[in-house]
Amino acid sequence: MHRVLTDDLAYEVLSLIGEIPPGHVSTYGDIANLLGMPGRSRLVGRICRFSGNYGNYPCHRVVNHAGRLVPGWNEQHELLESEGVPFRDVEHVDLSRCRWNWE
Repeated sequence: MHRVLTDDLAYEVLSLIGEIPPGHVSTYGDIANLLGMPGRSRLVGRICRFSGNYGNYPCHRVVNHAGRLVPGWNEQHELLESEGVPFRDVEHVDLSRCRWNWE
């Protein structure tokens, strides 16, 4: 059963994102899995896109499964770099060195 986007779900996702400490990142899929929604990474991405409607959350700390940044959102690279997140190249963080361990 798929969960639809509701304010409660948005706050649930954003609350988890708020737990990612500076200098670390997580993936859309990690967050979806933590919420019992495997395969719903795009929904997590959509919530991140509209996070400003819910408050101030560090959505810049969420990347895709390969560590790729959001295309066209140049500020994401700047924010992550200022937090000390290591990069493989200009478009990808080094997930092996900065992926947040949710355990």
